[in-house]
Formats: sequence, structure tokens, C-alpha cells
Amino acid sequence: MPRMPSSPLLLAGLLAGAAVAHAVAPKQFDATVPRSLPGSPRQWTYASGVAELALAAGVAHPRTRRVAALATAAFFVGVFPANVKMAADARHRSPALRAVALGRLPLQVPLVLWARKVGRNAAG
Repeated sequence: MPRMPSSPLLLAGLLAGAAVAHAVAPKQFDATVPRSLPGSPRQWTYASGVAELALAAGVAHPRTRRVAALATAAFFVGVFPANVKMAADARHRSPALRAVALGRLPLQVPLVLWARKVGRNAAG
């Protein structure tokens, strides 16, 4: 089976799924919001979910794919501090939760590269 070079619809699905998760189970995301950000963690949770949904729509549509994919790469970089906070907070949790939290950190790199590739491969 031929491999899709950039899988834009899969990326859009990942973003949409994350957006739904932010709306359905916001408490788990609230805990990852760095305390240094102004406002309540819930506001940031919902705002990031809305951003993911908008990015998903943009990546899914061929006319907006290039810009949306590059914005997605920037978004993935921007949420990295939340993953760092999650890893730091997991220091005193079970080994399994620590492993998940630490494992998320290097996963941001392929997500950023994937979004950039989708943007580069977009027409127009």
C-alpha cells in the first residue's frame, strides 16, 4: 500500500480529536496549563481546544492547508511548555504516569515536522 507523504487528513483528525478531548475532559488539560499564564487554566484549555478545531478545519481544506499546517507546527511548539509542566508534575506519580509524561516530550518533534511537511506539500 502506498504511503501518504504528509497525511493532511490524518493530521486534521488528530487535531479535531484533541479539540473534542479538551471540551469533554477539560480537567486533565487544566492541570497542564503553566501557572505563569494569566487567566484561569480552564480558559486556556478551552482556547487551545478551539484553536485545535480551527487548525483541523484549516488543514483539512486544500485552500487553507499550507497556512493552517504551518500554524499547526507553531501551535505544537507553543504547547510544549504544557508538556514540560506535565512531566515535572509527574515526578511524584506512578512510574507508568511518569513514563507517559516523559514520553510526550520527544513526541512534539515529529508532530512539528509532520505539520511542516503537510504545509510544504500543500498546493498553492
